[in-house]
Amino acid sequence: MKKIILSLATVSTLLFSCSNNETPIIITEAPATYAFERDGVSTVDFNGQTTRIQMGAEFVSALKVTTETIATLNAKFAHAEGDSDFTDADLNASSKNLRSKTAASTDFYAANTTDATEIKAQFDTWIAAQVNDVFPNWSVNASSGVAGVIQEAGGGSDRYVTAQGLELNQMINKSLIGALMVDQILNNYLSTAVLDAGTNVADNDSDTVVTDKTYTTMEHKWDEAFGYLYGNEADVTAPALNTDSFLNKYLSRVEGDSDFSGIASDIYDAFKLGRAAIVAKDYTTRDAQAEILKEKISEIIGIRAVYYLQQAKSTLGTDNASAFHDLSEGLGFVYSLQFTRQPNSDLPYFTKSEVDAFINTLLAGNGFWDLTDDTLDEISTTIAAKFNFTLEEAAN
Repeated sequence: MKKIILSLATVSTLLFSCSNNETPIIITEAPATYAFERDGVSTVDFNGQTTRIQMGAEFVSALKVTTETIATLNAKFAHAEGDSDFTDADLNASSKNLRSKTAASTDFYAANTTDATEIKAQFDTWIAAQVNDVFPNWSVNASSGVAGVIQEAGGGSDRYVTAQGLELNQMINKSLIGALMVDQILNNYLSTAVLDAGTNVADNDSDTVVTDKTYTTMEHKWDEAFGYLYGNEADVTAPALNTDSFLNKYLSRVEGDSDFSGIASDIYDAFKLGRAAIVAKDYTTRDAQAEILKEKISEIIGIRAVYYLQQAKSTLGTDNASAFHDLSEGLGFVYSLQFTRQPNSDLPYFTKSEVDAFINTLLAGNGFWDLTDDTLDEISTTIAAKFNFTLEEAAN
């Protein structure tokens, strides 16, 4: 048995061969935590993902600040290195931004620039509508066909909505989960086209590290996928979850539903084992873990889309502010469905055209003001049918 000793964990690689003429069978065992070292120094690095998560937090918060303009919000979304777009000086100094990685995966958009451009333009349109339609009506009472503010029953939170009842800040936030985090994880960094690009396999086999770094390119690509989920955690060896407003938060929400308890460990274990397999040069196990991650992370999007659409039914027509808030979150998760990935497939669970049809149905006429339970049930049922969960399980 060949053992590779790692920080806080041991990855055991077992080699079996029936004869000298057969290729050894490699079985990689997962370490206890996501901690990996080379020559006593950590090889785990996902600082770019942490930066974008933190940029996203400031950007989303700014969507409710009425002194913001289209120009200042666009600058937060498409930050240029050195510009003073954020309160954090480190973010301002960064060359990273959100827009360049939105709908930008190798598998889905490298050869599909039409959809990539359209999706980025949709975010631009939402930003402009928040400034031009919602901000000017911040103190106006919203009603069917009129943008403004609507308060949740019992003196609850104020919700600032478009004429169709849509909270654009919620729509943008939840849509970024799919267009940025999920797309980059599933359709970019876990893609064999990215992991095995160029000389990555040969370099990983020979432990050839990136210049002035401790990691191989393949190791780093896997870490970058990991970072879009866990990049804001204080300690990735013991993830607390609910540490950002994006994918990490909603993994926590799904894990908290007894119907899906265990999904958090399934995802973390797959990331650990896949990374350990890269260290062990066991690409079969690596690819198997990538397929698990495609299924489980996609499920988060599907579950939350159904959850919010179903939650809205209990207050629609009686407490519209609460219903519209749920619907706005739900609509963002519906939009994110186009960035999911069916395991062992090149396809999302729902195509862009299917998602656009859902959005058009939900926003038809006066939008949320006109919605019925039947429409919400029909869309929820269609979504749940594509996944390995029922509408009833997701609705709780």
